Amino acid sequence: MGIESHDLLLYAIYFFLGTSVLGVIRVLIGPTTADRMNGLNLVGAQILALLVLVAVREGRSNYLDVALVYDIFGFIGILAMARYFTAKVHQ
Repeated sequence: MGIESHDLLLYAIYFFLGTSVLGVIRVLIGPTTADRMNGLNLVGAQILALLVLVAVREGRSNYLDVALVYDIFGFIGILAMARYFTAKVHQ
């Protein structure tokens, strides 16, 4: 009568959805640019975790490919934003 693996994965998916909502709130009301960037990075990591969990739950490996590409673009985006904001501060 324990928790089955599909139920556990479903609970983890709901958890990551909830924390993604908190990250979006941080992006929207963050008082500084650094807070907003941290919130955006959190949301990106949560979406990545959601894609991996859905891939495991559904047994489909193509979601893992999408997650990898999503993570690469997210990392490049964060680097671009950091470079933009640091150049803006130094001017």
